[in-house]
Amino acid sequence: MNKLIDKEIEGLKEKLELSVGSLQDITKLINHSDLENIVGDIKNRIHDPYMFVIVGEVKAGKSSFINALLDADREICKVAPSPMTDTIQQIVYGEKDTFTDINPYLKRITSPVEILKEIAIVDTPGTNTIIDHHQEITERFIPASDLIVFVFESKNPYRQSAWDFFKYIKEEWRKKIIFVLQQKDLMVPADLIINTAGVREYALKQGIPEPKVFPVSALMELNGDKENSGFIDVRKYIYDNITGGKAPFLKILNNADTAININDKIYKGVLIRKKQYEADKGFRDDIEETLDHQEQKTQRQINILVENLLASYDRITNKKKEEITKGIGFVSLISRSFKSTFSGGQSPKDWLGGLTKSLETELNDEFTDRLNEGVVDIAESIQDMGKLIDSKIKNSETILKDNHEIFSDIAERRASVLKDLQSAFAGFLKRSENFYDTEILQGSGGLAPNIAKGGGIAIVGIILTTLTNSMVLDLTGGIFTAIGFIFAGVTIGINKSKILKGYKTEVEKGRLRIKDEVTQKLIAYTAKIKTRINDNFHKFDKLLQDEKGTLEHLDSEQKRILQDITDVKKEIQSKMVV
Repeated sequence: MNKLIDKEIEGLKEKLELSVGSLQDITKLINHSDLENIVGDIKNRIHDPYMFVIVGEVKAGKSSFINALLDADREICKVAPSPMTDTIQQIVYGEKDTFTDINPYLKRITSPVEILKEIAIVDTPGTNTIIDHHQEITERFIPASDLIVFVFESKNPYRQSAWDFFKYIKEEWRKKIIFVLQQKDLMVPADLIINTAGVREYALKQGIPEPKVFPVSALMELNGDKENSGFIDVRKYIYDNITGGKAPFLKILNNADTAININDKIYKGVLIRKKQYEADKGFRDDIEETLDHQEQKTQRQINILVENLLASYDRITNKKKEEITKGIGFVSLISRSFKSTFSGGQSPKDWLGGLTKSLETELNDEFTDRLNEGVVDIAESIQDMGKLIDSKIKNSETILKDNHEIFSDIAERRASVLKDLQSAFAGFLKRSENFYDTEILQGSGGLAPNIAKGGGIAIVGIILTTLTNSMVLDLTGGIFTAIGFIFAGVTIGINKSKILKGYKTEVEKGRLRIKDEVTQKLIAYTAKIKTRINDNFHKFDKLLQDEKGTLEHLDSEQKRILQDITDVKKEIQSKMVV
């Protein structure tokens, strides 16, 4: 039966080991070396005996307590007259006494003591040691421990450093804790009762339900006064709650709880990390919406500008059409021909040429006024696009701080990317070449980026004015050329209907060209500026993309690990009930 139980226990340990291994993979993924070491240590100790970790201040009597608890006829833990702050001593079962230096700060002791078949004991340096790395090493043993034994001097169990360490253990690792008041032989019984009650009351206030406090004297125990030493109660507690076949099951449960605790710490950090991701995603979506909104606003302004241009165009060309209609009547042409021949008046050809020039002058004057009015609004809209994005970048929300205990690495990386984005975009707004487009402005009179030495969005208005003016002049010039051909070679026998039809055709063509080309080029210019603004977010978008994949993986892995470990716990608990 014992072999069958042992086999089942080993199987459960292997299951737990796989889950803890997956948890360690998560710590590697999030690049948290401290947690990786802690989880690795838990994984390595799954097959170890149930572990007592003895903590307390220097000279509290920890080593003496261990020697008395082991009830051996020799000193297993060395007790020195000066504080033994230079080493941690790990005591495990062995067929003979051995002392092995694992490293300068850790010693492994084996001894053929019966109780060590079920438990291992770790004697740690004092919590108030002046050598910093000793407490760090001590804390490395806490996560893998199964029971923390706090040893105080009976005469003064209120030292701050010990209770600070107690809070760390309780809040960080939620370990099972018992309290020992050592050297009770040095106390007046009434004072011992007061201090025992004081420790119990303080532990209750700190959230320890039914705290166990054991006043003991290692000296009395080692001198044979077992009835009064207090160790009978300590051993009874250990037998009732830990040994007697329960230790292997409890060991698995403790390791499972510690793994769940670490998994929960990461999960809580992931929740904050998710909030930051959602905030960043919302920030990025807001940028896109702002750009879309400003682009649509600019397009509406472009449409208004074009409508105003066309309204002027229609009014002037219709007016000229009326002049042409009246001027090319048979009587009018005969009169002009007669006057030009006998009294030096305008010939029909000269009159039509003058009318074409007049049409060009009126259109250009009207278009210049309309463009100067309309371009201001469009330029302001494009400039607002850049300014709004700059403001949103500067005011992006930071939820995950760079001092987060688990995810400071990603927080620092995000902060670096955001800082680069702020710097890059500020530079983007200042550089005039980012708002200059050779392709769009081709043929516009050779406008160069240095036309506006202030640079950046300040030149948008200049570019748009130059662009639209050159475009319209080019378009109307084409119209006038076509109309000029229609009127070329006009004679007395001119065909009135043919001229009017040709004029109408060219005017309609010109109207369509103005509408399509001005609209398309201004919209294309706006879209290109929008694209260039978006290009600044390349690193940030890559961060978001990577973060999305990482969070999805962490979420699924955490849930799977929690379920696997919970299944192991349930199986262990069912066997303990049986």
